[in-house]
Amino acid sequence: MKLLLVEDESLLRQHLATRFSERGHIVDATENAENALYQVKEFNHDLAVIDLGLPGMSGLDLIREIRSQGKSLPILILTARGNWQDKVEGLSAGADDYVVKPFQFEELEARLNALLRRSYGFVQASIEAGPLRLDINRKQASVDEQVLPLTAFEYRILEYLMRHHQQVVAKERLIEQLYPDDEERDPNVIEVLVGRLRRKLEAACPLLKPIETIRGLGYLFNERCT
Repeated sequence: MKLLLVEDESLLRQHLATRFSERGHIVDATENAENALYQVKEFNHDLAVIDLGLPGMSGLDLIREIRSQGKSLPILILTARGNWQDKVEGLSAGADDYVVKPFQFEELEARLNALLRRSYGFVQASIEAGPLRLDINRKQASVDEQVLPLTAFEYRILEYLMRHHQQVVAKERLIEQLYPDDEERDPNVIEVLVGRLRRKLEAACPLLKPIETIRGLGYLFNERCT
């Protein structure tokens, strides 16, 4: 998951960025709406967490601006404002969920995972394609109930491709899912990881060849996922 975090309280921002990074997610963290709009314009995020009480442009105006640009990524509001009027206003502005401070990190992560599943058309905490199954909570892949020995990067690639099943995913999109910093990004690494992932899938099930290379465009997970 590539997450945009917009929170002006520095300690909380750093804490959340660290916790999500430890869970294997890529986090773009910023303290104001102006930087957030730049991030939304330049990069592809799976989700956004936005505080309402931002300096300058408010969180509500930021959400409205994101939606006015036609961006459909799920947005969760994280704020100290807990009355129902604020919730209604936030959801009406275009947010998809609302968490009030103080909160438990586990609840926030569960809410985000639920938003992500719904945004890709999945309702369960798993994704399946024939004998292949991903357990989203455990970050674990299995074939016919036998766990695959995937590295963290291999798992991230497989999950992203399965979430975008039957769509061509550009190599650059996969790179963004693995590396938060531009200087660390090497397209050759993706080819190596996808090659290793294919071999592990085929070793578990020789007939399972779901990842197709679309020359010049990227990769396609050609099986339908449910």
